[in-house]
Amino acid sequence: MSGRGVSAAIHPDWLVPDWELPASWPQVRAFMTTRAGGVSQGRHASMNVGRAVEDDPAAVAANRAHVDEVLGAPAVFLHQIHGADVLELAPMHLQGERPKADASFSTIRGLGCAIQVADCLPVLFVAPGVVGGAHAGWRGLAAGVLENTVHEISRAAGCEASELRAWLGPCIGPQRFEVGAEVLVACGADPASPDPAFFTYRTNERGEDRWLANLPALARQRLQEAGLSHISGGRWCTLSEPSRFFSFRHEPLAGRMVGAITLV
Repeated sequence: MSGRGVSAAIHPDWLVPDWELPASWPQVRAFMTTRAGGVSQGRHASMNVGRAVEDDPAAVAANRAHVDEVLGAPAVFLHQIHGADVLELAPMHLQGERPKADASFSTIRGLGCAIQVADCLPVLFVAPGVVGGAHAGWRGLAAGVLENTVHEISRAAGCEASELRAWLGPCIGPQRFEVGAEVLVACGADPASPDPAFFTYRTNERGEDRWLANLPALARQRLQEAGLSHISGGRWCTLSEPSRFFSFRHEPLAGRMVGAITLV
């Protein structure tokens, strides 16, 4: 399957992974959209790629087409269900209903992975000749979506997990992600004495005692335990910057962003 030739320029407000790849690896193109650079209006302004947030379908289609144009390849959007299934992409996945999975990888030049988020953590991966992405909210993390993705990409690339590069995109940050004790339990923490690197306890502005979860730190821990040492990103909070990022907790129907990656 061939690509689409020269890609359009990445919008200056979008995020680009800062990984350093060996010169011998195939080139990749990867980015993470923000709210900027699209055609949607109102609360969806402007780069909304979500179809289930009551946006104008024509605007969503135009925004997704622009993602493909910038990527230089068609990107496969998934029906994400907060699970741990990983899909190996094939051209057939560009047709018909979206495949149900929360991670994907591609070994085909010109066929891109797309991970849709609005507070959950998007993680993009590169290995020799393989790219991938995972949708990692707390449910997906607890279910093992990152470990499964690392395993599948390592297998497809024929390499050790330590060779993979991972980049963490914007998600709800550790000062804003309020959770219940069930999240600690699901992530393997003891609510009586959790590691403060991952969970802290405080009273919020409404006078409620709540746990705060550090989603990027939890993801880094799982990736490191899976064998990765090249991990970057994870510095942006979607809920703290609603003018730049879509945030489900700020406005559930405001819109969705996408992390996209393909082999060039």
